[in-house]
Amino acid sequence: MEIAVTVEDPDEPRSREVPLDFPREWLEFVDPADDTHVIRADLTWLLSRWTCIFARGCHGIVPGRAENGCCSHGAFFTDSDDEKRVKAAVKRLTPLTWQHHRKGFNNWTEMDTIDGDSPARRTATREDGPCVFHNDIDFVGGGGCALHAQALRDGVHPLEYKPDVCWQLPIRRDQDWTNRADGSRILLTTLSEFDRRGWGEGGHDLHWWCTSSPEAHVGSKHLYLEYEPELTALIGKKAFTRLAELCAARAKLGLVAPHPASPPQEG
Repeated sequence: MEIAVTVEDPDEPRSREVPLDFPREWLEFVDPADDTHVIRADLTWLLSRWTCIFARGCHGIVPGRAENGCCSHGAFFTDSDDEKRVKAAVKRLTPLTWQHHRKGFNNWTEMDTIDGDSPARRTATREDGPCVFHNDIDFVGGGGCALHAQALRDGVHPLEYKPDVCWQLPIRRDQDWTNRADGSRILLTTLSEFDRRGWGEGGHDLHWWCTSSPEAHVGSKHLYLEYEPELTALIGKKAFTRLAELCAARAKLGLVAPHPASPPQEG
């Protein structure tokens, strides 16, 4: 069942989004490092010109709070490894680098639910709304995500410090073990755009606009190149190398189904 949302205000970011449904090109290939692992990639998305425009025209995900970007709520942890990695990163923060500095795991996390699921732990949300790790724009230690900034200070990629959901967006990775007709079994990994549907039924009302808006499709290079570290972490080095080769070859030929939010590009 399709859920239609009408946006009449021309000043609303949603009024400048492209429709959710449009033709896409897909690619499947076997992971060079594991012949039981098959990657299915959305070339329309990976060859788009999307780029994060946080603090560069981003409207945020809560009306009236553009400065928060997509940090307006706490981030749910995906598993215990995710928690452990973030815990270690938090220990590197100080009151000079983290505006809302708190000690103790239970003081910077809280339990919450998603769409009626069992309670799960996430980073806490401040009383005024944003994630507890979000520094205000005028904070002396710098605005934005304290974990992101600390990673840059330490000379590492932010994905090593931030919760999984924070560094993976707007890439969506789905994984399922699949039985083939000949009885063989593979792990199918699907890489796609994290659009409104990725947030569940409530995503149709969410102020989630960027993946579908030309305002964020202003990157200087294709998304698969800009997100090389993230994609490598999601599928492995050898698989990313093969993905990059296939994306580059397809870009030279020209997509039959380019992303409608991206400007026409050659190569």
